[in-house]
Amino acid sequence: MVAFLRLALRRVAMMPVMILGIALLVFVVLQFSPADPAYNALGDSATPEARAAFAAAHGLDDPLPVRYFTFLGQLIRGDLGVTVPPSRPVADRIAMAFPLTLQLTLLGLALAVVLALLFGVTGAMYRDRWPDQVFRVLSMAGIALPSFWLGVLLIQQFALNTPLFPTGGYVNPADSLTGWLRSLALPAFSLALPVAASLARLIRTSMVSELDRDYIRTARGSGLPPFLIVRSALRNALVTPLTVLGVKVGYMLSGAVVIEAIFDLPGMGKLILEGVTGGDVALVQGTVLTIAVAFLVVNVIVDLLYLLVNPRIRTV
Repeated sequence: MVAFLRLALRRVAMMPVMILGIALLVFVVLQFSPADPAYNALGDSATPEARAAFAAAHGLDDPLPVRYFTFLGQLIRGDLGVTVPPSRPVADRIAMAFPLTLQLTLLGLALAVVLALLFGVTGAMYRDRWPDQVFRVLSMAGIALPSFWLGVLLIQQFALNTPLFPTGGYVNPADSLTGWLRSLALPAFSLALPVAASLARLIRTSMVSELDRDYIRTARGSGLPPFLIVRSALRNALVTPLTVLGVKVGYMLSGAVVIEAIFDLPGMGKLILEGVTGGDVALVQGTVLTIAVAFLVVNVIVDLLYLLVNPRIRTV
């Protein structure tokens, strides 16, 4: 336990350094954006004199290092700037949009894990027989399907041709839990299927390897119930898929941006699209930074889960 806590603290202690690196990368990249915050903020009244006054007031003409440290100071205070008129704090916009993206990602992740375990474990238990062959074909098809294209197909089939689900929009779970599930069902499945297919192949491969080990043969010879044997093998087989899960969650967070645009969900994807089309650098900067930090936090959590599942690494 002491070794685990030491490794966990090491992972957590690295987070501030990585966040600073992320902030630097996001800031520098967006400085090369063709959008001019002064003209976007001033609109029709953006005369050269007004633009010069705005730039002087907001430090737009300061050297890049000065602007970066100013940005860091604002970031530490939780100030992500304001959007172009109508001016609103970027942090408030993100606070309203991020919960939806988080809900969609977590729902898609839960669905992906369930499908991956079902396909992977079943394929390993029936290796080289027809259930395994069917699941392997389905997993390859799932990997090949882009999530955004799958989302369009699901809308066509299950929202237009057969109106089982809405074509888009979001229902707050506080208003209707059923409506919430229906509004996120198709987007979550669009995110989940490619991830589930990829994880299922990893789980199947790891399970096949574990089921051929000596301790499993000993357990079978001792007459242990199949459920206990599968559970023991699965615990060890999940070590490798867990290392990939953090990357997949990052993929789902970024994929949610596109899926939200397809299904007209008012999440982070809509904010990024609004910021890019409107030339709102502060909104894009704050939104991308929030997603990047969320990805970092998820990876740290997955690393901690990996330490729990694989005790051998605690001795490192």
